[in-house]
Amino acid sequence: MWKKLPLHVKIIIGLILGIIYSFVSSYLGWNTFTKNWIDPFGTIFINLLKFIAIPLVLFSIITGVAGLPDPSKLGRMGAKTLAAYLITTVFAVTVGLVLVNTLRPGDYISMDSRVKNRLKYEAWVKATPGVDILDGKNYSDDPEYADQMDDAEALMEQELNNQTVEERMQSAEEMKSSGPLDFLVDFVPDNIFAALSDGGRMLQVIFFAIFFGIMLLLIPKEKAKPVIDVVDGANEVFLRMVEVIMNAAPFFVFALMAGVIAKMADTPAEVLQIFRGLLSYSLVLLFGLLLMIFVIYPIIAVSVARELKYREFFKRISPAQFLAFSTSSSAATLPVTMECVRDNIGVSKNVTNFVLPIGATVNMDGTSLYQAVAVVFMAQMHLVDLSIAQQLTIVLTATLASIGAAAVPSAGIVMMIIVLQSVGLNPAWVAIIFPVDRILDMFRTVVNVTGDATVSTVIAKSEGELDVNTGYSGAVQ
Repeated sequence: MWKKLPLHVKIIIGLILGIIYSFVSSYLGWNTFTKNWIDPFGTIFINLLKFIAIPLVLFSIITGVAGLPDPSKLGRMGAKTLAAYLITTVFAVTVGLVLVNTLRPGDYISMDSRVKNRLKYEAWVKATPGVDILDGKNYSDDPEYADQMDDAEALMEQELNNQTVEERMQSAEEMKSSGPLDFLVDFVPDNIFAALSDGGRMLQVIFFAIFFGIMLLLIPKEKAKPVIDVVDGANEVFLRMVEVIMNAAPFFVFALMAGVIAKMADTPAEVLQIFRGLLSYSLVLLFGLLLMIFVIYPIIAVSVARELKYREFFKRISPAQFLAFSTSSSAATLPVTMECVRDNIGVSKNVTNFVLPIGATVNMDGTSLYQAVAVVFMAQMHLVDLSIAQQLTIVLTATLASIGAAAVPSAGIVMMIIVLQSVGLNPAWVAIIFPVDRILDMFRTVVNVTGDATVSTVIAKSEGELDVNTGYSGAVQ
């Protein structure tokens, strides 16, 4: 019975059982046992996928580029890919801004709390050189609130002394201190072996792989063929590793989910309390993310590839989606995404090997949407009215920041600090959304992976390299 179930069904079962177990575990006081004896298997699973991801990106891109019949096709396909990812990112940020301005989740917080937040914000502005109150209002000058300013200043200092926030702010400052062309410098590796050993340098691996693949096209075919055969063989080995690991995915997913919730709180009541405080924000963000997953992406995919039906699109990529939800890492999910797109949807090997590794690095639609919603929500809960120009700054900064976001859990927090600073808001506010960030990060990663699959389908169709398997049955991969 179990062996006959499709992979995505098995992963769903693992997810559900992990969630159920985690609540039972916290209720019975087994959280320490869960963290010590079950959660490590989830970490092992992510590590297995990550160590496969980088060599798979390297060999896949080399194979894809070297397999192009016309070298000029590389530039055309690269331009299309980057343009498509940029368009979807801008669209995601716009969706987030429309929702957060229409539904206004910050307004659901009590006015007393919002006034206290506003006074903290004004205390921060006065203590921070070069920063002005964005909307020109000044609550601290109102006699009605004068007696609350001392408390507001003390609370503001407490916010700034949050150690976790300080660490994130240091990372953000390092990114901001770079020069205008440093991103180009970072793109080119000084040591390819160092880049391969550091998961945060994926762009350098992609650069080397594209460069190496182009050189294979430019040398005589008889000399290139042995190298291409070796690279192609290595690529197949890593793909087979993915298949073997995925056979145990349901168990690993169970361990991941049990560990994630066990780390959030010690009792089910505490978990529910975390979400209750940020319910309006969580629901608006979740609505935006689900809108991207279930409406925008599938409409794009089925409009371009008319052989695909709405339900079939999800059936074909669901193993990658559920794995993305479990791992919160588009890089760790990349090997499975490639398998789903190539074998289930019918995107050619060349397009899959070129488009998806780039997408796992630069396409962060879920992260961009989340930053737009979160920044405006935090402004609303501090009674700060952001102008259209300031919100457009959020769009631009979130789009550019998402390109550099590492494809790992909660990397968006560091990017959000940069976005907050770009519009003159207190970067320490990121601590407000910490409690629900891990769970919402899982949905954001599903958006990223679904976007990657959609863009690769669009690019393959435009290049005449999409052959949808109309007889696909959803069998175990």
